[in-house]
Amino acid sequence: MYIAVVTGASSGMGRAFARRLAEGLNRADEIWVIARRRERLRELYGKVSPAARKKIRIFAGDITEESFRERFSKELWERDARILFLVNAAGFGKIGEVEKLSVRTQTDMADLNALSLVAMTGICLPHMVPRYGRIVNFASAAAFLPQPGFAVYAATKAFVLSFSEALGHELKDREIGVTAVCPGPVKTEFFDLAEEFSYIPIYKRLVMAKPEAVVKKAIKDSVKRRSLSVYGLSMKGLRVIGVVVPHRLIFRIMDGFRV
Repeated sequence: MYIAVVTGASSGMGRAFARRLAEGLNRADEIWVIARRRERLRELYGKVSPAARKKIRIFAGDITEESFRERFSKELWERDARILFLVNAAGFGKIGEVEKLSVRTQTDMADLNALSLVAMTGICLPHMVPRYGRIVNFASAAAFLPQPGFAVYAATKAFVLSFSEALGHELKDREIGVTAVCPGPVKTEFFDLAEEFSYIPIYKRLVMAKPEAVVKKAIKDSVKRRSLSVYGLSMKGLRVIGVVVPHRLIFRIMDGFRV
């Protein structure tokens, strides 16, 4: 059985990606959607076409928990699943200085955004289809440079970007493509959670993208075996700036835009 796997499918980019795959990826027999909130996964199921609903299989659970990962791995083996797409989209961020955010919040970010992504990738790798398999890891344009006030989140996304590039090289003989998706701010509920303690800077609000556009480009780049998918000229420019401009100067510019 050929499948696609999407983590973080209850909201944001994971939800947008799951809908796109369910409606358009005809080669997959099923789309396995994973998230903690079963009711949100059922909402996703209800919003796709009747034909797409036949493909969706719901897995409600927390990928940071070893018990869930063990159950999911067992299901892959028992069903002899062959993975065409693995989309690691689960993650969250909290805006705020390291000293002001709780230790638990920050370690939870690192666990979900980075460690659990590695765990789910490792579980799925034996089932990836050589030549046709694709792994899409959601990083962020925040991976391109350190971000005071968003320090842990940006660091986890830098981890995802580095991990994805190295993994793609390791899998080249199996011809499995690995694409790190690095969007800037996207119009999803992500910032409803992120702004619990502080607010997104105004310069980020000015460059927000639509999730459907980001997903469309990510799929296109993944099919073309590109290691990086960056949506929008502003984010592509940020990538260059993060390399050529000293970070201390970038921090001064960021401070000037804070509201």
